[in-house]
Amino acid sequence: MSFLNGIMYHLRGLKFALKSLKLFLLGLSRLIVVVLFMVLMAGLVLYYHSDILNLLWVRPESSWLIWLWHLVSWMLTLILIGISTIFAYLIAQILFSVLIMDLMSRITEFMITGQVKEPQKIPLWHLFFYLIRQEIPRAILPILISLTLMILGWLTPFGPVLALFSSALAIIFLAWDNTDLIPARRLEPFRKRWSRLSKNILFHLGFGIPFLIPLLNIIFLSFAPIGATLYHLDRQD
Repeated sequence: MSFLNGIMYHLRGLKFALKSLKLFLLGLSRLIVVVLFMVLMAGLVLYYHSDILNLLWVRPESSWLIWLWHLVSWMLTLILIGISTIFAYLIAQILFSVLIMDLMSRITEFMITGQVKEPQKIPLWHLFFYLIRQEIPRAILPILISLTLMILGWLTPFGPVLALFSSALAIIFLAWDNTDLIPARRLEPFRKRWSRLSKNILFHLGFGIPFLIPLLNIIFLSFAPIGATLYHLDRQD
């Protein structure tokens, strides 16, 4: 049931977003910020891909090698676009999405409970940098684990199994990125929040499954903070 509940909270979050114009616009703004960063960095890689390759391998004069040079050029471009997309997502996630996600969570909590519960009154700038510090491990840890599993898949005969396991871990961490908003805002220790994740793996797996659906995952990612906040508030009740 925990797995199915994870999916249902996404649908509840989308339905709840339609009740508030502010939540709906915030969800769209987060999507726009992430996409703009991805397009910008990928565009820079495409514009300078020849210069980057020339630093590694000067274009050969031999007609027998020129085709190989072009092949390596575009392979390198695709790899750099992939890396730049990851970094663009991290930058947008840490510097911008942390604000938008937290604001969406606050609005949802206020609409449900009539207040935003915080452990203590702290300056806004202090809370902002605290949330950024919390976002860094949540954003970087999944990528490090996925890359480690990918490398192990290349070096061992268990590639297909590790690929599935890596995908499952990635969506679990993406789900946790949203369900951890309220605990992080209430300044709960990282160890306690990590323990809560480990005890609710099936729910987070279900909550993250929609992130694998092409095109629709963009919508689910944009409005996930709402469903995750509803989940956390229901657990409190």
